[in-house]
Amino acid sequence: MNKVALVGRLTRDPEIRYTPDNQMAITRFTVAVDRAFKRDGQQAADFLPIVVFGKIAENVHKYMGKGRLVSVSGRLQSRTWDDQEGKRHYSYEVVADEVGFLDRASDSRSQAGQSGFGLETEDFHPVDEEDDLPF
Repeated sequence: MNKVALVGRLTRDPEIRYTPDNQMAITRFTVAVDRAFKRDGQQAADFLPIVVFGKIAENVHKYMGKGRLVSVSGRLQSRTWDDQEGKRHYSYEVVADEVGFLDRASDSRSQAGQSGFGLETEDFHPVDEEDDLPF
């Protein structure tokens, strides 16, 4: 089974590109994920590359930015290639099936010191009151 679940903050703004036929969005970003232990009194983190496709890729690019807290679930993928000198290289990334937005733009600004991206659009309206929930 190949399953990955992460929670962390974006280290930079997501980068989007499209397939040559301009049909599918591909967004790449890096997430800093804290480790469960501290080293020399300092919190250690891993910086993990994430790639996401399609509509989710467009939403991540549109609504997320550096410092935002996200959850990512997907699978780990490896790639290998040989350079011009014949040396083998390895690369790993998480191919995300789901990306959850865990904070609001104002929350990330106060925590990460970054300017946030607004979530209020015609497609997305956060619910603040429990009375407004449909269940």
